[in-house]
Amino acid sequence: MQPGLHQLKLDRRALLYVPQNARGPFAVLLHGAGGEPDRIIARFRPQADEFGVVLLATKSRDRTWDAMSGRFGPDVSFLDRALNAAFEVCNVDARRLAVGGFSDGATYAVALGLANGDLFSHVLAFSPGFLIPLPRHGSAQFFLSHGTRDPILPIEGGSRRIARELRRVGLTVKLREFDGEHTVPPEVANEAFRWLSGGKS
Repeated sequence: MQPGLHQLKLDRRALLYVPQNARGPFAVLLHGAGGEPDRIIARFRPQADEFGVVLLATKSRDRTWDAMSGRFGPDVSFLDRALNAAFEVCNVDARRLAVGGFSDGATYAVALGLANGDLFSHVLAFSPGFLIPLPRHGSAQFFLSHGTRDPILPIEGGSRRIARELRRVGLTVKLREFDGEHTVPPEVANEAFRWLSGGKS
């Protein structure tokens, strides 16, 4: 597919961003509550361009993602269709296939990574809120980041607790704490995408 931002022809909004130097790594990005696909792509587009990562962002059916209530539903079904559509037009390195997100999207990404660790090799979770109790399949690697002064989803009940639980079951976790609130500093996003692309972070 030609470089640039593309709207996939599906029954709900799904955007595919292909950087000029696409190298095989691929990341699904999940917006926070009330968010939009174009906003999360814009947030991480500089990193996609620098590290050659193709981005896919879909829209939740409701204000936030279905599994936030404890079970998967129409959002994950739509995401599956969007992934299939993207895979038809992009070359994807299965060793660098990530699911990621911010806030509620990060919480959902952790759940998808746990439940589909045989598909997703990496999880990029920026300020997740909690661990959704779902059956685990496979062994994805996890990059968690969180501001130590986050007033919306506090770090202790969020990334620190999630990291402890994931490590307890033998999963590989990198926890990146930073002095800040509910956000993703550019340098943290850079570390995450460098980690996904196989460099040191």
